[in-house]
Amino acid sequence: MTTQYHEGELAVQARAGVQSEASRINRSIRSTIPPVAQEFLRNQEMVIVSSVDGEGRVWASLLTGNPGFLKALDEQTIEINAVPLPGDPLAENIHAGGALGLLAIDLATRRRMRTNGSIVEYTQGRIVLRTQQVYANCHKYIQVRTLYAEDGQARPVGFKRTQQITEVQRQWIERADTFFIASYHPIGGTDASHRGGLPGFVQLDRSGSRLTFPDYAGNRMFQTLGNLTSNPHAGLLFLDFDNGCTLQLSGRAKVIWDKERVAEFAGAERVVEYRIDEVVEIAGASPLRGELVEYSPFLPD
Repeated sequence: MTTQYHEGELAVQARAGVQSEASRINRSIRSTIPPVAQEFLRNQEMVIVSSVDGEGRVWASLLTGNPGFLKALDEQTIEINAVPLPGDPLAENIHAGGALGLLAIDLATRRRMRTNGSIVEYTQGRIVLRTQQVYANCHKYIQVRTLYAEDGQARPVGFKRTQQITEVQRQWIERADTFFIASYHPIGGTDASHRGGLPGFVQLDRSGSRLTFPDYAGNRMFQTLGNLTSNPHAGLLFLDFDNGCTLQLSGRAKVIWDKERVAEFAGAERVVEYRIDEVVEIAGASPLRGELVEYSPFLPD
C-alpha cells in the first residue's frame, strides 16, 4: 500500500519507534467523508481552521455557527457557512486553490474529526472545501465541557495585533487546559489539532516570547510533529470559555527529544518549544461559552 505520510511524519515515527503501528493506522486516513462523519459535521457549532498567510505564517482560527453551518455536500465536499471575524488573519488567507485544514470537535463527547483539503470556492460567508485527508482522532486529553450560546451570534468588540504578549495574555495561557495548533506541509496541506493538559502545562519564559508544552502519547501518526519537523511555522489558538475571546499566536516550533528537557513535564514523550512572532487577540470573538465538567482521565498527574 502506498503511504500517505510525508517525510516529516515518517522521520518522527522512526525516531519514536512506531513505524509498524503508524503503517497500520494509515488505513484509517481516507479522502472521503463517511456518513457517520457527515452527520457529526452537521451537529457542530464550532470548527478550528488552519490556514497559511502570504508570508508563510501559519494561523489557527475559530469559526462558529448554528448546527448545520458546517456540512458535507457530498462525500468529498464540505461547505462552511461562516465569515471570518474582523482582525482574524483567516480572512486574508482564504482563496480558491488555497489549503485549509479543519478540526471539528465536540467537547461534550470528546469526539473529533480532522479534515485537510483545498478551497474550491469562496464567497462572502461561504467556503467550499474539497477533502484530501479525512480521519477521526482518539479522545485522549480532551476536557469535557458543555457549550452554550449566549446570543447565537458572535459580536466582536475589537481586536489588537502585536508582536509580544501582554501580562494578561500570559496569565490566560498559563491557566489554559486546552489549546489548538495549526501546522502546514506542502504535501500534507494545512492541519489543525487539539492539545490538552492540566492548567500550567503550557509554560512561558520570562520574556514572554517563547513557550514550551509537552507532547503526550497519541495516535502514533504524528501529523502535527511531522509537519513541524519539515516546516517550523505553526499557529496556536487559545479560547476563553468564560467570555468568548480568542488569542491567536503565529510563530515557529521545534520538537525537543532531549530526555532531561522532556523529564520536566510529567508524562511527556517529547516537548515542543515555540517562539512567538505575532499575536492577535479578538474580544467577543465567539458566542459560545463553556463550563468545565471534568478533566481527561488520561492526563498525567
